[in-house]
Amino acid sequence: MPLSAFLCSAMFQFPIDRRGFLAAGFLAVAGCSRNQNRVTLYCAQDREFAEGILADFHASTGLEVSPKFDTEAQKSVSLFEEIIREKERPRCDVFWNNEILNTIRLQRAGLLEPITTEPGEFPEWTRPAHGLWRAFAARPRVLIVNTKLAAKADWPKSLLELTDPRWNGRLAMAKPAFGTTATQAACLFDVLGDETAKAFYRGLKANGIAVLAGNKPVAQAVADGRFAVGLTDADDAIGEIDSGRPVALVLPDRDGHAKHPKMGTLLIPNTLAVIHGCPNPAGAQTLVRELLSPATERRLAEGGGFQIPLNPKAAAKLHPSLAPPSDFKLMDTNWEHATDLWEDVQTFLRDEFAR
Repeated sequence: MPLSAFLCSAMFQFPIDRRGFLAAGFLAVAGCSRNQNRVTLYCAQDREFAEGILADFHASTGLEVSPKFDTEAQKSVSLFEEIIREKERPRCDVFWNNEILNTIRLQRAGLLEPITTEPGEFPEWTRPAHGLWRAFAARPRVLIVNTKLAAKADWPKSLLELTDPRWNGRLAMAKPAFGTTATQAACLFDVLGDETAKAFYRGLKANGIAVLAGNKPVAQAVADGRFAVGLTDADDAIGEIDSGRPVALVLPDRDGHAKHPKMGTLLIPNTLAVIHGCPNPAGAQTLVRELLSPATERRLAEGGGFQIPLNPKAAAKLHPSLAPPSDFKLMDTNWEHATDLWEDVQTFLRDEFAR
């Protein structure tokens, strides 16, 4: 094996501190050979759902995928930050993200290349005109309700109902400055406006909402009967439902909201992006094309991830607790505007919930 190829391979096998040593000490001299038979994927999607898809891609194309997965504690954020750090010498070819606002932040930093795959049947909002990212396979933000602690007639139909005093001391959510909870906050500021969104979060705080470590702990706590209602992701709620726990899933604002016409159920999609200056741009485009296929969306829907396909040709069998996007009102989110609001919303949430 040529020295440069060996060192390039070693970069992905040694711990991060030793990789840094190798990069500084050797690659500046030898240069990292661009292996056109390998695509490097930074992947925020759960390993258990992605690995089978990537193995099939390798079998059908002969291209090896070298995935780097995120940690559960820093879902998608550390990969986003790593791409920023590596901008002068990109190692990532494709970023498979599940937090769309961070993808847009990479777009704005000039770190993405246009995707050449034809958009097919995907809805317009999933394929911006600049072509720098594509959205697919979305997770709904939902309410999980303990059926022993709340009669069905009393289940909240809208997020905004959670500020009602009857839910005082009975609510839980994940840390609002992280993950899908943070994305949901930015989107609510977008569709409700600053004043109404702040009143909503202050109302949750006044109702004594418990702030837990993540979405899964929220779902588990509601299933255990510690709380009547929790804000979480659909897959975490369904995990408790399928375990036989006394809980149900509610798609909030699925019929819209009379006073706030942009309200609806929030779908947070996966996104795909090709990194500017990546080592294998041709392989990157091939991988993106495969991941945007109906077969991939079906697997993400039916293989335990419980994600909702956005391409109508995917024709997946959804979990009984879910519904296709045509059966409920989607939150009318302007992703670009929500990204504009990100920093201010983060500051507000930290100030409100850190004290």
